[in-house]
Amino acid sequence: MQGKIVYISDNIAHIKIDQGTPLATNMMNLHIVFEDDKKKILGEVDDISSDIIKVKFLGEIVNGKFVGGVIRKPTLSARIRVIDKEEVALLVGENKPGSMLLGYSPLYDDYPIRVDINDMFSNHMAIFGNTGSGKSCGVARLLQNIFTNNSFLPYKSNFFIFDAYGEYHNAFKNIHDINPNLNFKFFTTNERDIASSGGERLRIPLWLLTIDDVALLLDATEHTQLPIIERMLKLTNIFALDTDQANAYKNHLIAKAIMTILYTNETSSSKRNDIFSILATCSTKEFNLEAPVQGVGYVRKFRECFTIDSAGNFTESILVTEYISSFIKDELDTYEPTEKKYFTLKDMEKALNFTLISEGLLQNDKVYGDAITLKVRLHSLVISENARFFDYPNYVTLEQYIIQLVAKGNSKAQIINFNLEDIDDSLAKVICKIYTRMLFEFTKGLKVRASIPFHIFLEEAHRYVQNDNDKYLIGYNIFERVAKEGRKYGLVFNLISQRPVEISETVISQCTNFMIFKMNHPRDLDYIKKMIPNISADIVEKQKSLQPGTCMAFGKAFKVPMIVKMEMPNPEPSSSSCDIIATWGA
Repeated sequence: MQGKIVYISDNIAHIKIDQGTPLATNMMNLHIVFEDDKKKILGEVDDISSDIIKVKFLGEIVNGKFVGGVIRKPTLSARIRVIDKEEVALLVGENKPGSMLLGYSPLYDDYPIRVDINDMFSNHMAIFGNTGSGKSCGVARLLQNIFTNNSFLPYKSNFFIFDAYGEYHNAFKNIHDINPNLNFKFFTTNERDIASSGGERLRIPLWLLTIDDVALLLDATEHTQLPIIERMLKLTNIFALDTDQANAYKNHLIAKAIMTILYTNETSSSKRNDIFSILATCSTKEFNLEAPVQGVGYVRKFRECFTIDSAGNFTESILVTEYISSFIKDELDTYEPTEKKYFTLKDMEKALNFTLISEGLLQNDKVYGDAITLKVRLHSLVISENARFFDYPNYVTLEQYIIQLVAKGNSKAQIINFNLEDIDDSLAKVICKIYTRMLFEFTKGLKVRASIPFHIFLEEAHRYVQNDNDKYLIGYNIFERVAKEGRKYGLVFNLISQRPVEISETVISQCTNFMIFKMNHPRDLDYIKKMIPNISADIVEKQKSLQPGTCMAFGKAFKVPMIVKMEMPNPEPSSSSCDIIATWGA
């Protein structure tokens, strides 16, 4: 390359190229080396005019290694040349243990670009691009490259892909063919997949849900609803227990609830209706409407004790009071269940109904609306098709459930794909949050920190990772918590989205690796500039002209921002456009 530095401003060298230099019209984005007796400085062609090339400084080559950042600028007399192949290797990564192929450099004759696996996958990553830009194919190729890496078998890896459209099943279903130790597992919300693809229905054990999870599931909006949910979950678990103490506590609760009703100012008929409603919702073999009540020389069924006389009073009020009082044990007020038990959505609904009646919440004007809202939403879930996603067949602990998710026969699955295409966004978001919370809790509980890493890939992340009402209602957003804390426990996010502007800025700010395919929307581009501290206007401009399947990659795993051409995945995800000619002509 023939030319000389005219002047240096800030971090850019202005080079006048000798007339007739062959490379002068084909140098955009190439790397340039400034060399004198004491140093080698690396730059990248940033702009080309008729006779001036602007080169932005990137770093120095010191003792055969690239070091980002420039302390001393080159002299005006420095020799100028295009980077050679040996120096390109310093930028694009070495073929060494612990590395993997990412793609190829279209600027340097498809030179292989490799990344350190630790640098790439121990930190949160964002993958952005317009629809049709090759985003899904890029993600599929990225994971396929991990499992086809001959120098490294990621047997203990755990990739959880939350798939909004059911695209990735085709790309990963045959990884067992690569190596018999590798397996793919498929959970789906689409019943057709169970028969056609060998998938399993997505099912979540209800007893593993926290108060916060249920609040999100029932779309709670007010703080007054949280104590109701807490009480409901406690009673659901107690009602599911079959121990003498749990049964005594049930009787204690029923008795206290009925006694409270007896001492209200309601009419006798209203009291009777409320008492019968409680026992219809929750009863025991000792305490129910048909239970015998022993009087002096006679026996009555409990329901018969509520006959109303001409004065409007219960004929057996004394007998009723004595009978109910026999079940009230003050020491049981502090009872807490020591174990969790299997229960269903219908059990939860019974416990909620009992909570609302026994606590008098339906008579409380201040919380009536909030209580009824929870009651209606839970009942809607119970009778909806979505109830099948919470119909887990047997009791498991959190640890057992996570193990079952990754188990594949007597082996384990490395890729666990959740197809969420058959449910609406609101439920899909809650399911993603529930799984994220479970995995966060599981990884935090490991004796050896980060000893079992999990990677969550969220396709269409803008649907789920949003600035929701969670922080107001429960004090945190699980996606933001994991973005800030999950990395040190081995729980890592990979966000895939075509609309980054709709994603929580807190989560994006915690990402340290980026693969940006072609994007054009000005709001998204402006948002990326503001939210990603190490992105330059130059990178944003470059990605606008990228071909499908090519991305701008930068971050911790990359020494300099790189244009990467990804190979087409084999097999491909089911993300291609409709073949109009074939379908119209069929």
